This record gives sequence, structure tokens and C-alpha cells, in this order.
Amino acid sequence: METSTWILLLVLAFIIGRSIFADRSPIPETSGKVFKVTSAAEFDAILSSNTHVVVDFYADWCPPCRAIAPVFSELADNHAQAGELAFAKVNVDHVNNVAGRYGVSAMPTFLFFEKGSPKGVAVQGIQPRQSVNFTADGTIDKIRGADRAALQAVVKALAGK
Repeated sequence: METSTWILLLVLAFIIGRSIFADRSPIPETSGKVFKVTSAAEFDAILSSNTHVVVDFYADWCPPCRAIAPVFSELADNHAQAGELAFAKVNVDHVNNVAGRYGVSAMPTFLFFEKGSPKGVAVQGIQPRQSVNFTADGTIDKIRGADRAALQAVVKALAGK
């Protein structure tokens, strides 16, 4: 066989092997201050009992979700305040009705809620980029992807309110 055929076969074997042996075990939560949502009713209760909620929509099979999980936990440990600022995780494969309600189609996606409704957060110093969704009034209402700097900036802005 030609060298290019062998290279193609090796690349295909690598891709197929990664998908077969990908880590699909649940992402461990290291913070006691993060709510792991298991139902739409539980999610609604969290929204109604906290002024601000930062929500991580994730999937266990998603490598960027695994990468940002410790950052999200650390932010919760440092900034969660009962009744004021809460952190929640929604597994899109298990609680897909909540993910569908907010049009989540990429993982991880971070949404920000104020008094039970999605609401943008005014953040200084964040430049527009593909992972950060700005509203017409210049606030950040969604972060798609494991954008550590943007997530930290939004949480710090919420914690300062």
C-alpha cells in the first residue's frame, strides 16, 4: 500500500478509537455550592430562590465541559451567596427539556439569570469574540464554550452587585 493510504487508515483508526473509548463517566462536582439539576422543577426552584444564577449547560461526553468544570466549581466556592448568587449545572442529556427551553445547542453554554429570567450582565473589559454573546445593550447574556476569562469576568461582575 501507498504511504498516503496507511496515513489515512491510521487517522481513521485514531478518530474511531477516540469516539469508542471517550470518557463518558459523569463529570465530578468538587464544590458543595453547585446545584446539579435533575429536573425542570428543581431548576425553576433554584431560579425562584436566588436573585442571580449562573448556569452551566454541559454534557458528560464533552471535553471542553470537563476542562471548565473545575473553574466553575472554584467560582462557586469563592462567590456563591445564599439567596443572592447561585451556581447550577444542567446536564443537557438528562434534563434536555430545560436546555431546550433556552435554546442551548452547544456545550458548554453558560447563561445568566436575574430574578428567574435570563438577563445580560454588564462586564467591563471583555472584547467581542465568537464565544461571548452580547445583547443590543452591550451586556453578556451567553458564553458558548470553555471561555475561562469571560466566565470569570461575568461572575466577578455578578458578585459585585
